[in-house]
Formats: sequence, structure tokens, C-alpha cells
Amino acid sequence: ENIMTLLSSSGLPANYLELEITESAIMQEPERALEILNKLDKMGIKLSIDDFGTGYTSLSHLNTMPIDEIKIDMSFVRNMLDDNNNMLIVQSIIKLAHNMGYEVVAEGVENSALLESLAGEGCDTAQGKFIGSPLEAEEFEQWLESSAFSRANEKLISQSQNKIYSEVIPIQPK
Repeated sequence: ENIMTLLSSSGLPANYLELEITESAIMQEPERALEILNKLDKMGIKLSIDDFGTGYTSLSHLNTMPIDEIKIDMSFVRNMLDDNNNMLIVQSIIKLAHNMGYEVVAEGVENSALLESLAGEGCDTAQGKFIGSPLEAEEFEQWLESSAFSRANEKLISQSQNKIYSEVIPIQPK
């Protein structure tokens, strides 16, 4: 109800709002979480499971949640090039999410090798300090003008409906 009131008073269309819910928060009370997620989804809000892989989501819960995106926890991403098990986890999450119709964000991308590997695995979006740290709105505008990511990926960014934030950048064309 609070979110609906805030959206109404701000005039912001619900589809411009994305909420990230941690996997562990969902799993504390899965039935209640599903009820709330369904209400938010009906409002048109984009829903993302944050820190995926750390909260022990049952596949039966994942199958019933009205989510749009899964964010792979950085603990798997950061070490995937040095740890085959982490690489397998990342690959599996990407395939599972795509097969279920979800977009995938990789958290914790801190170097070009990770970014390239994730792109090769079909990950949709990357987030991390290699791309940029969180910024104030004015700083973001300056970053957007000067960043190698914004210029090098201008076509890619426009193809993904400008889905770029201060620390997130799409790595796969839509």
C-alpha cells in the first residue's frame, strides 16, 4: 500500500520502478513473500531477486514467483575464473534463468576478464566496480558522457532500452 501511495503521489509510472528483494528475505517467509510479490507485479513494478544463490531458493518457489530478473551473487561471480565450481554455478544460473524467461545480472564484476567471460556465457547485464561505483545523479550524468562503457556500448545500450545505471551495464544485445 505504501508503494502504491508513493507511486501515485509522485506520478511515476510503476513500470519505471524496480525493486530488488534479497533471496534470503524471500525464503524467511516464502508464502508471505509470494503474496507481496504478486501484488507488486500486478501494479507493474519490475521485480528482481538480489544475491541469488545465497538464500537457498527452492526451484518450486522460483517457478511460482512473478519476477523479471535474477542477480547472481557476487561471491560466485568474483571467483568464477579461478574456481571451476563457481563457474559452473554461474553458468547454471544463467541457463536456468533464461530458460525460465528471466534476465540475469552478474554482481561483483571487477575486471575486464570477468565482464568478457560473462558476456560469453550469455549474461544480460553486469554490475560492479569495474563498470562504476554508485553515483549521485549529477555525477552519473558526467560519467555517462565520459565513460568508455557508455560510448563503446552506445548501440548496445539503446538496444536494451537505456537499461544502464551508475554501476550496471548491459552486456548482451536484446
